[in-house]
Amino acid sequence: MTEHEEHSRKVVIPGEVIAEGNDYLPGEGTEKQGEGIVALRFGLAEESNKLVKVIPLSGVYQPRRGNVVIGVVENVTMNGWVVNMDTAQGGFLPLSEYPRYVNKDEVGEVMGIGDMIVAKIFSINQRGIDLTMRLKGLGQIDRGMIVKINPNKVPRVIGKEGSMISMIKDETKCRITVGQNGLIWIDGDKIEDEIFAKRAINFITEKSFVSGLTEEIKKWFEGVKEK
Repeated sequence: MTEHEEHSRKVVIPGEVIAEGNDYLPGEGTEKQGEGIVALRFGLAEESNKLVKVIPLSGVYQPRRGNVVIGVVENVTMNGWVVNMDTAQGGFLPLSEYPRYVNKDEVGEVMGIGDMIVAKIFSINQRGIDLTMRLKGLGQIDRGMIVKINPNKVPRVIGKEGSMISMIKDETKCRITVGQNGLIWIDGDKIEDEIFAKRAINFITEKSFVSGLTEEIKKWFEGVKEK
């Protein structure tokens, strides 16, 4: 990996040598082989402070504690709600993790099957994934639209330190919540704004393998405005 490549990303395949030299350290999706750092999966190679990692471009969502996710209620119990998040394990939102007190007799009235929520994973165990909505920015989704993307392309949509998603919000005037499981909630004042944001997100996911993606999306926004 040259000095120029340190600041860009390139597509790599399993077994490909990404960087050579004892100065480099293997990160997620890589391993050390001799003096080289080798990719263990297909994705985008990235180097930061001599740490080399591969961001996957395909695959399923692997839930992690602290992740914000978007899901749909698929069952209601006396103790809370069973939530589908497109994961192998089911999610569960206990009554105690709802933003306000809920009487057990009113669980189904507060949220029913088919309702969508933004939640955070606070525990993963053998029983499943425990969720909470008792934090700022979490709650029920009652407007806007949901866009589904490959979960491994979420980092590209968010961008470094949130730069990409901030640009989309500024350009489209929409409020956007990105779930790590690949579901994105777009909430705009006008449906045209929401569709505009959806088009921008789709553009990024289609071009996720391209280096200099930030510049590409800037050009895309400029081209749309000119039309």
